[in-house]
Amino acid sequence: MHQRAFSKDLPKHDHPRGWTVVIAAMVGVALGMSPIPFYTIGMLGPQLSAEFGWSFAALMASITVQSGVVMIASPLSGIAIDRFGARKVALLSLPLFGLSYMSLALNNGSLMIFYAQWIVMSILGIGTLSATWTRVVTQWFDKRRGMALGVASCGTGITGFLIKPLCASLIQAYGWRTAVMVIGCLPIVIGVPVVAALFREIRCGPRKAEDVPGADLAQSGVTLAEAMRDRRLWTMAGAFLSIAFALTAPTPNLENILRTRAFTLAQIGEITAAFGLSVICGRLLGGWLLDRVWAPLIAAFILVFPAIGCWLLTTGSINALTATLATVSLGFGAGFEFDLLAYLISRYFGQKHYGSIYGCFYAVIAFAGGLGPVVFGYAFDRVGDYTLALRCGSVCLVTGAALLLMMGAYPKDHRK
Repeated sequence: MHQRAFSKDLPKHDHPRGWTVVIAAMVGVALGMSPIPFYTIGMLGPQLSAEFGWSFAALMASITVQSGVVMIASPLSGIAIDRFGARKVALLSLPLFGLSYMSLALNNGSLMIFYAQWIVMSILGIGTLSATWTRVVTQWFDKRRGMALGVASCGTGITGFLIKPLCASLIQAYGWRTAVMVIGCLPIVIGVPVVAALFREIRCGPRKAEDVPGADLAQSGVTLAEAMRDRRLWTMAGAFLSIAFALTAPTPNLENILRTRAFTLAQIGEITAAFGLSVICGRLLGGWLLDRVWAPLIAAFILVFPAIGCWLLTTGSINALTATLATVSLGFGAGFEFDLLAYLISRYFGQKHYGSIYGCFYAVIAFAGGLGPVVFGYAFDRVGDYTLALRCGSVCLVTGAALLLMMGAYPKDHRK
């Protein structure tokens, strides 16, 4: 698009039109594979267990199956995003994810088929994960990139807040199969039209790069091979391995953690309700701060909160207020994780091969995220509480923050 269509008074790469891209990305995130299966399996679990006799351990293993597939497929997805464009990948993956999620309603009691459905859903829905959306958002923004990423990634918090009551009401009124079919339609009937209308990438045509807002940054950056020879990539990998493990592990165990601290079911429901809203707050505040302060320093500041939250849950006497503060702290940190990753990759390694590099990092996060809940659950089975696991989580968060502080200043130029 020619420069005259944009105000010369605004910083290049931060034109207001980019906010329509952010809205589309937020809708895509909200209706993608990251939040929908994760937030609905807990609602569907009792129905599937009652009808098919499956154990909850077997049902929750579907999340582990998904993490394993994502770990393998996310680098390939990143390459596809770089080669074919994020918009094309999104418009293909959204309807395929919706259809594959709807296929869960066809299961008649085979646990192996259930796992196979999750494998297919994870492969077809891989293009709805954050690499797709952040790839384009970071193209449109430079000065306000952190805030733009924070707003876009609020989609997961919105889904977490809305999808459970929707799923519950559908199950109560029509049964679990209808609930699955309706929820599976959402990426198709809402996601696809919004993304098709508003999600636009910056492309460099025959005009000079400076004639295209953001094209100079969109075309700069190191290759994946070059990034792999950079010690900063491995520093980030170690940091996010620790951070993802510590932030993901307590989330599905949170209700049981609170149960072991003698809270009633009603109290647990009230305490954990704060988690989803704190995720949104973490994304927005973290994004705002990223635009103003060196990102590793902001990461160290924000990761202190979930580290303290993990430790609070191990204290000798804990009341409802303390437990709520700990839960809010965990959600605050969890809300910042993916915004931080996207921001760091775009700043340290550039835009040109963003998808490939992000895909490799997502594999690291998928591995740590799949491992964390299992390790916490194993620790509970062995000793009957989560004290040791939670304190290890605090140490992991501090370690991850310390590693990020070793990243150094942002490179001034990525052009090759």
